[in-house]
Amino acid sequence: MATIEHSAILKASPERVFALLERVEDFADYSDLIQAIEPLGKDRYRWHVHAVGMDWTFDVAITEARAPEVLAWESLDGVHNQGCYRLTPVEDGTEVALTLTYTIRNRLLEKAVNRAARPLVGKVSRQILERVEARL
Repeated sequence: MATIEHSAILKASPERVFALLERVEDFADYSDLIQAIEPLGKDRYRWHVHAVGMDWTFDVAITEARAPEVLAWESLDGVHNQGCYRLTPVEDGTEVALTLTYTIRNRLLEKAVNRAARPLVGKVSRQILERVEARL
């Protein structure tokens, strides 16, 4: 299992940042790699992502939504992953910290993904937070 972490400070209150992050289906607007997110009901979503030259589809369930502090999720199928956004008020706004863990069961695919995942997730996380901040 690999873990990737990224954080940034957004110039807005935790409440405003959380309000945008909890609208999961809008994440497709925040990153070029996320092709679509389909709401499935009951805090479940189907993600369609194009990364590492491949199309990935996986279902995700929100496991914790504690406004305005924590938004966490776990995949239900596809690439096993779980993640969490933690929001902390700071002098300049809100520190948003992302922690993402994932497991890929195919060793050959895992090597390729691991090589690309850290910069890729960093890029996606930066894109998401920059676009969330622009909407604020």
